[in-house]
Amino acid sequence: EKAKLLRSQPAQIVEPRGLLYIQQREFAVTTPEDGSVSILGSDDATTCHIVVLRHTGSGATCLTHCDGSDTEAEVSLIMSSVKAFSDTTGCGRLEVHLVGGFNDDRQLSQKLTNQLLRAFDLQPDDVHLATFCVTELNDREEKDIHFPIIYGIAVNVKTAEIFPATFPEKGPDENLRSAHVLTGATLTNIYDAKMEQLHIGPYFWRPFPHVDFWLEQDDKQILQNLSTSPLAEPPHFVSHIRSALTFLKEHPFPSRSLFPDRKPRLYKKNSEGLWEQVCSNKI
Repeated sequence: EKAKLLRSQPAQIVEPRGLLYIQQREFAVTTPEDGSVSILGSDDATTCHIVVLRHTGSGATCLTHCDGSDTEAEVSLIMSSVKAFSDTTGCGRLEVHLVGGFNDDRQLSQKLTNQLLRAFDLQPDDVHLATFCVTELNDREEKDIHFPIIYGIAVNVKTAEIFPATFPEKGPDENLRSAHVLTGATLTNIYDAKMEQLHIGPYFWRPFPHVDFWLEQDDKQILQNLSTSPLAEPPHFVSHIRSALTFLKEHPFPSRSLFPDRKPRLYKKNSEGLWEQVCSNKI
């Protein structure tokens, strides 16, 4: 019933004010007391799942975008990050919302759904499944081709409302963060809720193999080879991958060009509610 209700809502366009956008293999956790961030969100999920974990007592809320790379470790990580903000002995309970995936040919969505359910089941704490809108419950068919119904969601940290969403702005440092995923990143926490700061990096990778070869390929080749579900990708998938590959070509050694001082790139929300870079050398 909950999945049906969620699927029936049109996707809302979420503007950058007060938004913390989360890319694949990233997570962030915050509380209703946060003066900078009121919305956590992620989209462009095809076989991926977006997970929201919330403690109803403290209101501590975590959103992550999982692709099945190391589900058990990722679930343990988000559990401990929410519990760090919550007095689990007090009132309230942990609730999880799972959204994403569809009936894809390779059954990657199904596999990820099962991995997530198993990982939450293995947790020593009780976790209550509050929303389950995944795989076959998030599937639509058009001319024998399957697509997800919901590609992205947002959660309002203050009201706990979860809704389908799209995001015109996926920054800051969108290409840097995408490049980090392409080079095999593990799940990374990108937000410090106590300081209300977004921190990106420092990330280090080796020169991306065959980057010139991939950049020479046409859209069809990129779609076929670099997507888990070529027929169901959103229209901007190829241009997004191309930008990330171009970024990797421009920065083969990020320790020299991007993070020479080995410090993260820090951002804070300004008075307009938009991210602004903070000089890390300020005391």
